[in-house]
Amino acid sequence: MNDKSHYQLDTLAVRAGQERSQFGEHSEALYLTSSFVFASAAQAAARFSGEEEGNVYSRFTNPTVTMLQERLAALEGAEACIATASGMAAILATLMALLKAGDHIVAARGIFGASQQMFGNIMPRFGVTTTFVTGSAPASFQTALQPNTKLVFVETPSNPLTEVFDIAALATIAHAAGALLVVDNCFCTPVLQRPLELGADLIIHSATKYLDGQGRVLGGAVCGGKGPVEEVFKFMRTAGPTLSAFNAWVILKGLETLKIRMQAQSASALDLAHRLEALPGVARVFYPGLPSHPQHALAMRQQATGGAIVAFEVKGGRTAAWRVIDACRMLSITANLGDVKTTLTHPASTTHGRISPEARAESGITEGLLRVAVGLEAVDDIEADLRRGLN
Repeated sequence: MNDKSHYQLDTLAVRAGQERSQFGEHSEALYLTSSFVFASAAQAAARFSGEEEGNVYSRFTNPTVTMLQERLAALEGAEACIATASGMAAILATLMALLKAGDHIVAARGIFGASQQMFGNIMPRFGVTTTFVTGSAPASFQTALQPNTKLVFVETPSNPLTEVFDIAALATIAHAAGALLVVDNCFCTPVLQRPLELGADLIIHSATKYLDGQGRVLGGAVCGGKGPVEEVFKFMRTAGPTLSAFNAWVILKGLETLKIRMQAQSASALDLAHRLEALPGVARVFYPGLPSHPQHALAMRQQATGGAIVAFEVKGGRTAAWRVIDACRMLSITANLGDVKTTLTHPASTTHGRISPEARAESGITEGLLRVAVGLEAVDDIEADLRRGLN
């Protein structure tokens, strides 16, 4: 599939990037090898220098990983893609490749806890500082810009409060300041949202989540223009936060069912969100597909659906929230998301437990907040499991 322009996303998710060997295999081949053999000394030199395309060493070139990169680039409408060992490895590779000491980042406060740690605690060791913006108003990001701002970073929807950011507006603000806009598209995937079409420069994925879809392997990716992605590749080639061929093969299989999973899980999430709003023990529900969500109109403009993540706050703080978790008999108590099995977690003590109480409060992560990543079970059964603790 060299020309992908005529194919729809459904087809690209199954066919894009496939490269058959001389054996003519139907399913993508899994190349479990650390290195590759050259026909001559001259070819080895040409491959290492980049004069000749081809595989060299699986730290940075592997046919199975390449197939995944090409498929994901096609799904996102990107010129290029680099796969990494995890979603956090994708973020680290992007920051280390594109920034230097003295540079500045503007990031949304309401992002994943590990991302907050990366920006707030690790990057300052290398002379890169971050201003965190509370709320989603584009004007707040404009105010946070500095002359040395090189990158604006958001998750949309955010983890776990499903805060939605105006990608087109933020792209305009970032580009006017000479900065790149990086969007973590983990919650939506290219099925529900294509940030590059809205002006973003780079997309971050934790392929561990919906791209795999069954909680089997870790993986990450950076998608975008050839220029910045090439810089990320150079860092990845040297530093080695590499995606294994096996994990790439598993994620390739996951992409084949991505659209039908995202559509089904999103429909169930919307149904569950409506049901949770009606329960007396629930103080508030956070879901972009609900009219009560503060950015509902924006979400419906730039997303196909509200997604499959529902956060809700129970009355009674941590004690009540933990009671709901401990009363569950079916839902998986785990911080992972994007699985066909519904997962439930208490962000304040898990995903955002390592950030300061002040940062949690600023992010809106209360002690009564729970996050449900809706899977493929019957919504009646999911609701019944949550009701045990709410009752």
